[in-house]
Amino acid sequence: MALQGSEEIEEQLAEPEEVGDEDVSISPAEEITLTVGPGGEEDTDPLLLPWDRFSAWLHCICVVGFDLELGQAVEVIYPHHSKLSEKEKTSICYLSFPDSNSGCLGDTQFCFRFRQASGRKSSLGCFLDQFDRDAPVCLKRDQGHYYGYVYFRQVRDKSLKRGYFQKSLVLISKLPYVMFFHSLLKLIAPEYFEKQEPCLEAACNDIDRWPTPHPGKILVLPVMGTVMKVRIPTCYDKPGTSQLVQSTQNDNLVSIVLPTVHEVDLFTCFHPVFFHIQMLWELVLLGEALVVMAPSPAESSDTVLALVSCISPLRYCSDFRPYFTIHDSEFKEYTTRTQAPPSVILGVTNPFFAKTLQHWPHIIRIGDMKQAGETVKQMKVKKLKNLKTLDSKPGVYSAYKPFLNKDEDIIKQLQKGVQQKRPSAAQNAILRRYFLELTQSFIIPLERYVASLMPLQKNISPWKSPPQLRPFLQEDFMKTLEKAGPQLTSPLKGDWMGLYRQFLRCPNFDGWFRNRKREMMKKLEALHLEAVCEEDLQVRVQQHTEVETVDLVLKLKDKLTQAEREQLPLRPGTLTKLQAHIDSVILSLPDDLQGILHKPSTP
Repeated sequence: MALQGSEEIEEQLAEPEEVGDEDVSISPAEEITLTVGPGGEEDTDPLLLPWDRFSAWLHCICVVGFDLELGQAVEVIYPHHSKLSEKEKTSICYLSFPDSNSGCLGDTQFCFRFRQASGRKSSLGCFLDQFDRDAPVCLKRDQGHYYGYVYFRQVRDKSLKRGYFQKSLVLISKLPYVMFFHSLLKLIAPEYFEKQEPCLEAACNDIDRWPTPHPGKILVLPVMGTVMKVRIPTCYDKPGTSQLVQSTQNDNLVSIVLPTVHEVDLFTCFHPVFFHIQMLWELVLLGEALVVMAPSPAESSDTVLALVSCISPLRYCSDFRPYFTIHDSEFKEYTTRTQAPPSVILGVTNPFFAKTLQHWPHIIRIGDMKQAGETVKQMKVKKLKNLKTLDSKPGVYSAYKPFLNKDEDIIKQLQKGVQQKRPSAAQNAILRRYFLELTQSFIIPLERYVASLMPLQKNISPWKSPPQLRPFLQEDFMKTLEKAGPQLTSPLKGDWMGLYRQFLRCPNFDGWFRNRKREMMKKLEALHLEAVCEEDLQVRVQQHTEVETVDLVLKLKDKLTQAEREQLPLRPGTLTKLQAHIDSVILSLPDDLQGILHKPSTP
């Protein structure tokens, strides 16, 4: 989450709340011209090797087939040099096929997420980090997991013993760009099923000529004779706006313009249970153990992703599995009854889970997703003992008592939209705006208190280590809520204090605070470095011995390296100024020491 002052966030929340059919709070993206060569790729970077560009987007592409004797098996991995452990291959095999009870005839798309094998390091680590720096927290690369984006085809084929052709094309990536990769699969998969591996090779070669996934830039991506145009959001974008990629006169060759790379349709996903959206928001915010029981992997994965995104711009810091099976390597860990269910959101389709996860505290049952235009009857939260099988009625099964009073206005607004046949995109925008304002109202007091832990700038001395942040004290924070709590920005009543106390004990707070603390430490280092650059170092050198001066040079070089490595938020020109200081101090030393300290070449 980007650093934002509470005033700026409050200003955002002060904007008009009405979202009509036409106005969906979308602002156009600023067109950023890339230096591109033929086919839309950036000019060749001499530091990038073959397949480096591909690796910036994908780890590999897998083809998973069904063998009567062996079961699911990975038939092809492309590029062929891609590495997957046996455990990872097994996970991909089982997660790439719907459970047999799902009855997915035809083409089905869904996604899953699985743990990366330990001990593997990417040779592109530093290269990829630069893209993560400007990405929103929810769109950063997943360090410990891979996403699998699946295009599964099942059609009748009498020539096969089983009577069906069953195969999945799977994109494996660290990037959570679900809408983008699903769109990409719609282009690649049908061609692959018709033309086989040569088509896969051509697609991978196209991807290896793409520009790298820079947040904030409008990217033109040719693949399989089609051109996609996308923009990856940045952490500097105004929350609640979607930076639409606008068509231009030069877009004659562009076939697909994607409005979002990652946002699922919240209203469609929550439509079966939208009377309980506020309670679901609380459960996700507090990192409660949640299971989504759905009839298909597509509905399961979309609903889990919708839950995870409903607390945006906060990052959901616990584990989540959009599609989870009994063959998953974490199955025993997550279904044991010997300890409390872990902080995780699981999406399942197998009826076996209705019994296995019956002890879980919160279960969301999704029926076949109705069209967003149909009316949903209001349902009470059901008791867990009523959930016996996966065939139970749709609804939320939980004994949870929400901290906040129910917001009837959002329910009425969405119901009115259904009655008036408001477009699904507008309903989605209303719901996304509601969740954003609710989350920001909750987070503003925390942002304000954490900002007060920062030392005053006047206490930063260039010749002492940067001062430490003051510790986060829960009771001190709770006292600030009386005058500067969420009541300033939210009309909702209820036990906000109880909600905060519970939140401060959950993984989402821990992840948020560690991220904010890291940002503030970087800011302190930056202020300290800027203070050093404002000093007259020649005067200081004259007052110290050669040994102390050499020590100063080494420390300044360390500072310079740290600033470049960590991309400290410095004022423009600070690093140039620091390098000039280092050069001038080195020149004040005897020739032999200048040589040791790598005297810069003079023109």
